[in-house]
Amino acid sequence: MEPNRHDEPHQPGASLWPIGFAIGIVGVLVGLIVSWPAVAVGAAIAVFCGFMWVRDAGSGYRDVIVHEPERRAAPPRGPAPPATDGRDAMPVMSDEEIERFPRSRFLEASTLGLGALIGGIVTVPVLGFMVVPAFVDQDEKDINLGPLENFPEGQYQIATFFTDPEAGEVSRRTAFVRNNGLTKDGVPSCTIISNRCAHLGCPVQPGGPVADEDAKKVNEGQSDEVTIIPTQPANFSCPCHGGSYDTEGNRIAGPPVRGLDRYEFALRNGDLVLIDTYSVSRVEGTGAEAEIHKYRLAGPGEHVDGLESLLYPIQAPH
Repeated sequence: MEPNRHDEPHQPGASLWPIGFAIGIVGVLVGLIVSWPAVAVGAAIAVFCGFMWVRDAGSGYRDVIVHEPERRAAPPRGPAPPATDGRDAMPVMSDEEIERFPRSRFLEASTLGLGALIGGIVTVPVLGFMVVPAFVDQDEKDINLGPLENFPEGQYQIATFFTDPEAGEVSRRTAFVRNNGLTKDGVPSCTIISNRCAHLGCPVQPGGPVADEDAKKVNEGQSDEVTIIPTQPANFSCPCHGGSYDTEGNRIAGPPVRGLDRYEFALRNGDLVLIDTYSVSRVEGTGAEAEIHKYRLAGPGEHVDGLESLLYPIQAPH
């Protein structure tokens, strides 16, 4: 009988399940940026492939091993042989017999599993506090700019307001507001353009006189204070990199890749209320009769139409 040897490594066979498990983990990480359904899909793939991976790795230990009964020749008759003669008192176990009871493997798997459980209990809450706030309460809050009478028809006004009064100055925003009167269908129309440049997000300025002396304040002294200043722009321009836009927000020069973003609005009890922001590729026409090519809000420098838009398939939360 050959001596017992343990030099040969016992590695699991080739499998594609680890690749699927890695794809699932990547899906979870990407889903944390995209959406919760994507996280669920990635987690499902990771759990399924991980289970199949473990199942394949441990399949060899579930096989039934059939052993032939030991057969020994009858001892010869005569006087008993000396104690030093003969074989070992206990038979040497074969590799197959040892592998039937892989206690070291069990202890290894138990240790790793317990460590993973403890690591998950410790890290999941931390990751939750780090990642979840980026996806919670991302909807823009409605902004009340005050009575519509503060916006004379056909004239641009610079409106400065806070998107989150509790956050203070970091949430201060500016929009260029023009009351277009009524459309052909008798519906009120307003052009409300964001001053965020579509190149790198710098603050766009009106290219014309600004009547600071005629500034009005709505809710003065309160956290939701709004400042309204008349202006007569011939265009809008960015002082950072030379981007230029016409009075409808269309790009006319410089590096911006699209027109200026706009605000959706509503009239509530005679007040002009800003709702959501959206991106614009271009505007055809002017005023109440303008045709706006609108898209979901995109970041500065991102194309929203044409072949270039394929380079930006995912929009981060805003």
